[in-house]
Amino acid sequence: MKKILYNQKFKLTTLLTSLVSVSVIFTILILLFASYQSEKGSLVKTYLSLNDSKSDKISKSVNSLFQSMRVSLKETANFLKENEGITDEDIQEQLELLRKNSRYFNSLSWIDEKGVVRNIAPISVGLKGHIMTGVTKEVLNLKKPTLTTPYIAPSGRLIVLMSEPFYDSHGKYRGIIGGTIYLQEKNVLNEILGNDIIDDTGSYYYVVGPDGKLLFHPDINRIGDDVSANPLVMKLLQGESGTQLVTNTKDIRMLAAYNVIPETGWGVIQQTPVSYVQELLKKHVQKLILYILPPFLILLFLSILVARMLAKPFIYLADLINQLGSGEQVLTPKTQSHWNREADLLTKSVYITIESVQKNNNKLTQAAMTDTLTELPNRRKLNEVMAIWANDRQLFSLIAIDIDYFKSVNDTYGHQAGDEVLKYLAKTVQSVIRKTDMFFRYGGEEFVLLLPNTKASETYDIAEIIRRTIENEISPVGKPITISLGISEFPLHSNSLDELFKYADEALYQSKLEGRNRTTICSHD
Repeated sequence: MKKILYNQKFKLTTLLTSLVSVSVIFTILILLFASYQSEKGSLVKTYLSLNDSKSDKISKSVNSLFQSMRVSLKETANFLKENEGITDEDIQEQLELLRKNSRYFNSLSWIDEKGVVRNIAPISVGLKGHIMTGVTKEVLNLKKPTLTTPYIAPSGRLIVLMSEPFYDSHGKYRGIIGGTIYLQEKNVLNEILGNDIIDDTGSYYYVVGPDGKLLFHPDINRIGDDVSANPLVMKLLQGESGTQLVTNTKDIRMLAAYNVIPETGWGVIQQTPVSYVQELLKKHVQKLILYILPPFLILLFLSILVARMLAKPFIYLADLINQLGSGEQVLTPKTQSHWNREADLLTKSVYITIESVQKNNNKLTQAAMTDTLTELPNRRKLNEVMAIWANDRQLFSLIAIDIDYFKSVNDTYGHQAGDEVLKYLAKTVQSVIRKTDMFFRYGGEEFVLLLPNTKASETYDIAEIIRRTIENEISPVGKPITISLGISEFPLHSNSLDELFKYADEALYQSKLEGRNRTTICSHD
């Protein structure tokens, strides 16, 4: 054998060709292996980062929504406390108005301390007068703000109940103000979570409750399923957040991110199938084989160039995700097509994610600060502006405005006509006031006007112009309406915003006592 090999002669060209061929083959294998590992690590890291960013944004959006929902229930409880003499019809109207304007809850109810449903909106639910038992009764006995786990309500629906205890002005417990979310029907929560739930990568997210049951899922039939055996759900139930490669309850490997929603104790899990990343890697290797067909040196040069070109969009996207993760407002750049398919898909996915998250955040912020009927800033925005001005020690006056005999407008012409009157008042006042003045809808037929750098005496003249303008114009019901106004000044009348508003309200009440359709300046020093 040795003799045969020794006697066998090889041409130099053959040796060189073989050596080059072997070198090229091994180089190709090394490059393929290294590129595969690099791309795999980059894709895994990127998708974990994307999923973490998206789940975090969803968590914050839902958390902000539930904070607003809690504030809404507190304000309703305070309204009933401050207006103990109002009729059941007025309470029903308030609940209907709050439910329609905020769209936070599928239904709103007042359940008294004995468990009797005193009022419920919409009335079509059919539970008014019923005595509640089960979970609702347990919530009633707690006498504290509560958010339940999902349960089957007397109406037969799968719901979550958020409640706020209601005490009268003497401190007596009068029951709860409850808002329900129908988990398998349309509502604000469903609208927020329903945007871009599954993308073309197969990524999707779902929400679990504190008991490990599904509250939101792409497959609506799975809502209510117990997924507490999922290792990520176990971590969420322990209050943990993070990212992880996991095998879910369907035995599918996923790149997942999980975040806790602090306000509710719920958890959001966003995940991408590992099979999708593997498919991207497979296509990536196929492309590399095509690129390495040219001679070795050219191939090496091109490989370096390609690596740089591949890295560029991922670096850019990583910086973009970092900005988004740090809470900065990110301006989504114009859509660009990348020659690399993976980079192109990833870029489009990131842009879609950013636009969806920021669109949802903007909707939440706008909805939380705006009255949907009149399109005026609401009470929350009013409190924010007053707090800023007071903190800056800026002089300003406050006008509390109330439509005279507004209940008779609703009773005579209907609530739709009443809504038109409210919108008419909003537009008319805005046409009269100065550009620097700010007009808010406080609630019901009550409005508030803030006048910066304006004393009460000057404010009185402006208030009278507004009052006379309203008095002399034909309203949507075919005849003029009148308004009563009360004025207070910061810091002349008080340094406390609560007292300032109280004094303006007292002045408004004085206008009512003196015959309505008049303006009164606060008499407190």
